[in-house]
Amino acid sequence: MQRVHSYIPAGQNSDPASAKVELPHDLRHLRRKLLTLDNGDMVMLDLKEAVLFADGDKLLLDNGDLVEIVAAAEKLFEVRGRNPLHLAEIAWHLGNRHMPAEIGPERILIQRDHVIRAMLEGLGATVSPVDSAFQPVRGAYHAHGGHDHHDHHDHGHAHDHGHKHEHGAECGCGHHHDHEHEHKHDHSHEHAHDHSHEHGEGCGCGHHHHDHGHKHG
Repeated sequence: MQRVHSYIPAGQNSDPASAKVELPHDLRHLRRKLLTLDNGDMVMLDLKEAVLFADGDKLLLDNGDLVEIVAAAEKLFEVRGRNPLHLAEIAWHLGNRHMPAEIGPERILIQRDHVIRAMLEGLGATVSPVDSAFQPVRGAYHAHGGHDHHDHHDHGHAHDHGHKHEHGAECGCGHHHDHEHEHKHDHSHEHAHDHSHEHGEGCGCGHHHHDHGHKHG
């Protein structure tokens, strides 16, 4: 069985394909999958990362042959406006409802949904059922390879800033501490305050003690 490890975006290669595979839009987001071609052969798609394939993309087989991705015809609604501005307003309303949509200069294609159809007709749109290939607008994250925008923040958040900060009267950190405070931001402050401090009348600690012998553990 031939395997696929790479692909060529639509329009970047004019060589003829030896076979085709027809897929609806919701089955074109692939990384690893066994595909049945139109000639009856099967190939194993095995990519490093998931790809949202478009109509006309070509898969490159191990033997050098090409397989063309074909967008299958789907049951859709064709939406038209009174003018380009009206169509843009309709597109805004569809986006506000997170509807996958293929947007052209004169029409928008969406999946059939009769509640959405009623809403669009209430906005003055003309809505007609069609059978057509469907290539919704790719989301911004797909368009940029699906990167997580937090890649550059390595929030390890252990906050072990390494400064074993010896707080004292002159340390300048603004903390009035008298203890050796490991400063791990772990809030488990091990304050080992072993005040095994023998309180008496003249100890100067400001506490009125009655000689409890207490050890502030």
